[in-house]
Amino acid sequence: MRNIAIIGTGYVGLVSGSGISDFGHNVICADINEDKIKLLNKGQIPIYEPGLEELVLRNVQANRLSFTTNLKEAIQKSEVVFIAVGTPQSENGEADISAVNAVAKTIGENLNNKKVICTKSTVPIGTGEIVSGIINENKSTEAEFEYVSNPEFLREGSAVKDFLWPDRIVIGSESEWAFEIMKDVYRPLYINDTPIVNTTVETAELIKYASNAFLSLKISYINEISALCEKVGADVHVVAKTMGSDGRISPKFLHPGPGFGGSCFPKDTSALVSMAQNKNVPMRTIQAAIETNVHQKKRMVIKLHALTGDFSGLTIGILGLAFKSKTDDVRESASLEMVGSLLKAGAQIKAYDPEANTSFTEFFPEITYCKTWEEAVKNTDAVAVMTEWNEFRTMDLKKLKYLMKSPIILDTRNILSRKELQKNGFSFDNVGRPMASMQ
Repeated sequence: MRNIAIIGTGYVGLVSGSGISDFGHNVICADINEDKIKLLNKGQIPIYEPGLEELVLRNVQANRLSFTTNLKEAIQKSEVVFIAVGTPQSENGEADISAVNAVAKTIGENLNNKKVICTKSTVPIGTGEIVSGIINENKSTEAEFEYVSNPEFLREGSAVKDFLWPDRIVIGSESEWAFEIMKDVYRPLYINDTPIVNTTVETAELIKYASNAFLSLKISYINEISALCEKVGADVHVVAKTMGSDGRISPKFLHPGPGFGGSCFPKDTSALVSMAQNKNVPMRTIQAAIETNVHQKKRMVIKLHALTGDFSGLTIGILGLAFKSKTDDVRESASLEMVGSLLKAGAQIKAYDPEANTSFTEFFPEITYCKTWEEAVKNTDAVAVMTEWNEFRTMDLKKLKYLMKSPIILDTRNILSRKELQKNGFSFDNVGRPMASMQ
């Protein structure tokens, strides 16, 4: 059992801290955001993530997990300190590591004995050297530390599962001492034969970006194929399924939709392109994936316009605001593009998401937020399904048509039966499927 500090209680920090405490370690999650820590100490989880509340409460009750705003105490009490603060995208596309640097300074000022300093935030290649330099500059004692890069590979909506049953653990460090301590931190996973990759700090930093960029490529690729399917009369689902049966390709992330969003893919692809440009290495495929993703979101607006005509004066129902189901994260959501375009064109918006209504109000407080999908579609001229929540998959289409003023629907997630939509007299469209195919 080790004493561990997690600096940052955002998405990565909270999932990682509660997960590591579940391995039997004593974990202090520290954050300068007093409101967030107050919520956590009351047993309230500030983000929606399936299974996270149970994981946090279980380990708090076992006295293995605690929350504090006292970074100094958290650092001094711990032998392993994880940096898990945000690295948002800056105006030039690069990752903003100012919060990481600030934490490094605090660590240096409170380094009281030999520790492992581990960055879990997604950071540009070379950040390890920067963090180590800042810590050394701010040390007031002869205490030593070893630096480790330990990137996270968490999918929003299944982050708890991804942390407790990961595909791999990446540990970037040239220190055998630090590597052995990190192996001990993840010992339950090591026993279960989870592959642990021991590599250099720079390689570990790049693995994270390369992984996310590749997945983004797959999404943008199938979305471009979906556009071609619509023109030639092919069915993108059959294309994707057959492609995915090839072991070299795999079916994962070959699902057409309105474009990727969230906190990782848009930010990490832009950061990778920016890093590469600084090294005079053009990332043409990644840049193309970014451009395709931007266009795909705009293409959904064009599709809805083809169904309805002029948006001015229409009332449009938006079902789904989060960038994907099982999360309340609306960052880079396709719904942001859709709602923004509709409002600009003079439409009225009624919106509903099971978890993301509150998050979306930060961007569009002026639209009407509803508590059920029935309320959101009532007396609307058209509806756009933007997120693949299960309750939208099982909507009663007869009831949906009855509630709407006009039976017009855009299904950007391809979750509704085309046959049933036609049977119930809807005018509809979706992504990458010919109108003649009633599957």
